[in-house]
Amino acid sequence: MYAASYRVADLIARGLAFAGGGILILITLITCVSIAGRAFVPLDIGIGPIRGIYDITEIGMAAAIFAFLPWAQLRETHARVDLFQAALPRRVDLALDLLFNIGMAFVAIVGSWRLYLGMLDKLSYGETTLIAQIPVWQGFAASLVGAVGFVIVSVFCIWRAARRLIGMEQQV
Repeated sequence: MYAASYRVADLIARGLAFAGGGILILITLITCVSIAGRAFVPLDIGIGPIRGIYDITEIGMAAAIFAFLPWAQLRETHARVDLFQAALPRRVDLALDLLFNIGMAFVAIVGSWRLYLGMLDKLSYGETTLIAQIPVWQGFAASLVGAVGFVIVSVFCIWRAARRLIGMEQQV
C-alpha cells in the first residue's frame, strides 16, 4: 500500500511540476510576443503589445508557484536550516523531520482552505483584473489545483517520515 501511495504522490507532484513548467514557458512566450508587439508600435503596422500582459503574468506565476510546491515537498527540497543536524542523534533528527512534515501539512491545509475561501469571495463579488478584465477567481482556482496537490503530497510525506522514524524505510 505504501508503494502505491508513493507512486500516486509522485504522479501528482511530477504532473503538477510539469504543468507549472509549461505555464512558465507559456508566460515567457506571451511576454516575448508582447514585447515584440511593442517594438512594432512605432511602425504603425497594427501589431502592438498584448493587453493585460501583467494580469496574465501575475495569474500564471501564482499558478506555477503553487504547482511546484508538491514537487518540492516530495523531494524534500524546501528551504530549512540544518545547522545542528549533524550534531543530533539520528532518531532526534528523524523526529524533527516528522515534526517538519506535520508542520508543512498544516500549512498546506490551512493555505488551501484560505485560498478556497478567497476564490469563493472573488467569485461572489465578480471581481476582475484591472486591465484584461479576467475574473480573479480563475487565478485562485488555478492556484488551488497546486495547493490541493500540496496537501495530498504533504500528508503522504508525514507517513514517509513516520516510517523512517520507526525504521521501516531508509532515507534517500
